Amino acid sequence: MPHAADERQGRPLAAMLLYLAFVFAGGALLAPWLYHAVQALAEGNRGLEEVASTPFARYVNRALLGMALVGLPFFLRGAGIRRWRHVGVAPGLIQWRRFAAGFGLGFTSLAMVCAIALAAGGRDLRPRGAGELAAQFLGALATALVVAAMEELLFRGAFFGGLRKVVPWGAAVAGSSAVYAIVHFMGRPANPPVVDWTAGLRVLPGMLAGMTALHTLFPAFLSLALAGTILALAYHWTGELSASIGIHAGWIFWLKYYGMITRGAPGADPWFWGSRKLVDGWLAFIAIVVVLGIVLLMARRGRITAAR
Repeated sequence: MPHAADERQGRPLAAMLLYLAFVFAGGALLAPWLYHAVQALAEGNRGLEEVASTPFARYVNRALLGMALVGLPFFLRGAGIRRWRHVGVAPGLIQWRRFAAGFGLGFTSLAMVCAIALAAGGRDLRPRGAGELAAQFLGALATALVVAAMEELLFRGAFFGGLRKVVPWGAAVAGSSAVYAIVHFMGRPANPPVVDWTAGLRVLPGMLAGMTALHTLFPAFLSLALAGTILALAYHWTGELSASIGIHAGWIFWLKYYGMITRGAPGADPWFWGSRKLVDGWLAFIAIVVVLGIVLLMARRGRITAAR
């Protein structure tokens, strides 16, 4: 078939290295421009004051994500991927039954963690009015849907999909899941004294150093790596991203909403219960292990369609 020949012409590893260089260098150079644009817009606009006061490292983070999305089509072409279905985008964009099943699994798994933590005194509820709770609920849901779609396209569709063309798929699962986990631990160094065109390049090494701070990695790194494994398996076995996006969105919803509606409880052990991030506690890790067991059991019983 022609598309198979097209895929063999690509160089996934070389394309990936160039892509990463483009993302990090481009993001670091874009961040100062993004920062100054927001500062200019915030002048005389009180609604943007909170955004404008965001630490500069957050601007670098957002610039990296933007460059990752801009460079994605070029990476896919360099890797020999010519069709969107080769990165898990099915005809019609999404299979709604798979998405709904995945969302239900992800949502329920962390909802149970939240309920147990609150019932056992691991976290306390923040005082909130009904209107504020509803607004935060909708905001968390919208964020979950957008972020899940973007991250699944990047980490599972492109990164895992590119890796499994050059290494055994099991190794691709492990490698892509480890990278997915560790990039969530970028540090937040202090703001540079002057935000000039080199500011992003100066801040970026401090952000990358956060990935090596072992005392902050566990158990959150294990939870995220295991989550990445589940999402990669769902994509590999179904051949498209609907189930992965659904599971991921269900998880992200609670990671966002839990931090909004809860606060630390006196005397509670955050190492077990987790902080407002939720995923940094052993209870969340146990829940993700259970999800992995459910996914493996469903695959064994033929409830998950194998990729072709």
